[in-house]
Amino acid sequence: MDQIIFWLEESLGINHQVQLDLFQTLLAIITIWIIQRLVTALLNKFFRNIDRRYQWQKGISYLTSIIGLVVIGRIWLTGMETLVTFLGLLSAGIAIALKDPLMNIAGWMYIITRKPFDVGDRIEINDVAGDVIDIRIFQFSIMEIGNWVQADQSTGRVLHIPNGVIFNSILGNYTRGFEYIWNELEVLITFESNWKKAKILLQKIVDDFNAEELSAIEEAFRQTSQPYLIKVGKITPIVYTSVKESGVLLSIRYLCNPRRRRSSTSTIWENTLTAFAEEKDIHLAYPTRRFFNQVNEKTKLWKEEAEK
Repeated sequence: MDQIIFWLEESLGINHQVQLDLFQTLLAIITIWIIQRLVTALLNKFFRNIDRRYQWQKGISYLTSIIGLVVIGRIWLTGMETLVTFLGLLSAGIAIALKDPLMNIAGWMYIITRKPFDVGDRIEINDVAGDVIDIRIFQFSIMEIGNWVQADQSTGRVLHIPNGVIFNSILGNYTRGFEYIWNELEVLITFESNWKKAKILLQKIVDDFNAEELSAIEEAFRQTSQPYLIKVGKITPIVYTSVKESGVLLSIRYLCNPRRRRSSTSTIWENTLTAFAEEKDIHLAYPTRRFFNQVNEKTKLWKEEAEK
């Protein structure tokens, strides 16, 4: 043993005290790791509930990390006997071991002070959307919308999201700032239909539907343009025209309340179907197939020429 210590001093320049500290550090790491593994094994044996077992395992992991930092700090740093130095190292250990919980607390403070959203707001973050139903010190909860349910309606699931994600994720707020969103409906009619008449009918339908909320929409735009640099453009409904393979596409674009997206879509579609049913020269298009039989067509052509 003395030969190994002497060789390390001569070859690597590591004095006896540093070698002792390294040995104590390695011994402390191994001991703490073995204790953690034993405690975890006991938890797996006695706790059948997966959630409680996971929480205890996380707590043991945090505790052993703090203990390890304190023990290793006492080995390498002098003056640990003083209370101030000890508390300083302990605080640093806690900050490292509890990084995620502290990040969640910081996120909670940011949420309650800056108010990027509040309870009742509809938000989207980390590719999930929903209505905020609770804000707590470590997490906030939302009632999920969308996913497998169409038109932004509730799925019935409650999602719990850590507050810390507010610092590294894009947050979309449906109701804070401007209270309306643009919604679009696509109506496809056949090429043989009177698309000009259809466009006039659709414009009237969406104008009548949006008439009651138009003044509220204009007021919302005025209020939003005060804190933000938003240039007020066209806020009234509009119908755009384009051509697809199966017919003429008329796209209705209008502003609506986020929570009324599905009901507004349903109302406009019902009015559209009712209006189109009264017009003989407007027909909805759908994918079709046409087959060409060359032999029959040639025979038909010969008969027509013979008759002439």
